[in-house]
Amino acid sequence: MIHTDLITTVPELLTRQAREYPDKIAFHDIRQQVTYADLDARTARLAGHLLDLGLGPKERFLMYLDNSIEVVEGYLVAPRAGVVAVCANPTATQPELTYIAQNSGARILITDEAHLAIALRTAQDVPGLTTVIVTGSCTPPTDPPTDITLVYYDDLVHRDSKASTPDETGMDEWTWMLYTSGTTGRPKGVQLSQRGCLWVVAACWVPIVGLSADDHLLSYLPLFHSYALVLSIIGVAAVGATATLLPKYSPRDVRVRLASEGVTLLPGVPTMFQYLINTRESRECLNAPKLRLCISAGAIMSGALNQEFEQYAAVPLLDGYGITETSTMVTMNAPTGGRVPGSCGVPVPGISVRFVGPNGVDVPYGDEGELWVQGPNVMLGYHALPDATAAAMDNGWYRTGDLGRRDRNGFISITGRVKELIIRAGENIAPAEVEEVILTCSGVDDAAVVGAPHHDLGEVPVVFVVPTSGHELDHEHILAVCRENLAYFKVPEQIIEVSQIPRTPSGKIRRFELKPQISASTSTSSS
Repeated sequence: MIHTDLITTVPELLTRQAREYPDKIAFHDIRQQVTYADLDARTARLAGHLLDLGLGPKERFLMYLDNSIEVVEGYLVAPRAGVVAVCANPTATQPELTYIAQNSGARILITDEAHLAIALRTAQDVPGLTTVIVTGSCTPPTDPPTDITLVYYDDLVHRDSKASTPDETGMDEWTWMLYTSGTTGRPKGVQLSQRGCLWVVAACWVPIVGLSADDHLLSYLPLFHSYALVLSIIGVAAVGATATLLPKYSPRDVRVRLASEGVTLLPGVPTMFQYLINTRESRECLNAPKLRLCISAGAIMSGALNQEFEQYAAVPLLDGYGITETSTMVTMNAPTGGRVPGSCGVPVPGISVRFVGPNGVDVPYGDEGELWVQGPNVMLGYHALPDATAAAMDNGWYRTGDLGRRDRNGFISITGRVKELIIRAGENIAPAEVEEVILTCSGVDDAAVVGAPHHDLGEVPVVFVVPTSGHELDHEHILAVCRENLAYFKVPEQIIEVSQIPRTPSGKIRRFELKPQISASTSTSSS
């Protein structure tokens, strides 16, 4: 049953919860907490101030900060102000942040003290990005850029603005933009709507998982991912639940909070649940008296891990499949009834799927094909990339680039990827993006990045390098350049020297020929 009462505008949902649960804690972070009355009032004020600062309809502001209530409010303020919220990975380097700022056309950047220096340098490099809003108690920079307006977030949410809050973004209009890497190696901005995201809440998180006002969700999920946006923020706010949002995952911290804080729902990626098993101190069950359910998405989870964790936690661990372009969830397992080991469940109500062969024809049940998706949750498109949007869409069907199969009972299993993305603990890595950085290093003639199996992380990047003739390859230099220009999870775990990179006549890398050369036990050269 789809809860259609939840498919309404975010401002309406916020007003509804402020009226019904005014004093209830909506969100915690490591610094503060806000009630639903606070959330409604603060986002209304912030919306007005964004307009006062000159942000116009459908113009973008960019968030670059750790998981926090300010990120929550940033997402929720977008439909109140009629603007678009963009969120960057807080581990992004300055070149990566600059690319997103330029590509998105962001005019305002919201950051915290830990990221302020990079944010200010980025603002100076990006024309049109003229305002930086900094959260928390922050010491003003000693030599601030004269052409950048520095504003303090706490001042905005605690005083009224001159502008009135429009609360006018349509359900099917562009409201949020998250970046995901594609096979070209350049991140693409995925345009999402309120209807698309709330459909997943109304058709998946509430009826299947049972998300309700009685739940307390503990989330370490990165808020720049759609999984966290739709479940940990929009879903929680839509039903009036409570969420604790933390920036860094720690198995020890998870155990402490599950034992003492009344947590009922724990979402994660397979790696998080694997680490909880790996670090347990005894064979006793997980001490989580209120926990009723765990949820996994973001990467393929093995049936063995699912079974082992359920025995340890004594609650169901539901696996599902979702991607940014579909506002997360496409399929989900249910807590009751039969489940197929290793399967990510059945399609969410209202969402249609196909498995299509290379010839464009649907494959029979049980055969492998590319997963295509159609439904109200499919993205509006890729920002400023009409050709990429057209290539990904086929008469309303989104071509995921993922391979899988469906059995006669409708259960779906993901088996691989047509695309060449490497998924490290739920984080997407485009090989071409890493190769582009490595090819700037002296002594490197050619390079190819592939994914190596990893017991805990799923996959890690490994680079094959062709040294320049007569040069000794400097591994530490290559890794240093990667750390400077790439987020930590994109830095290769191993460098393997080869005489040539296998390519097709058209120049495409034949990555499958390189994978057998990777040692079964991948080294940790980047640590």
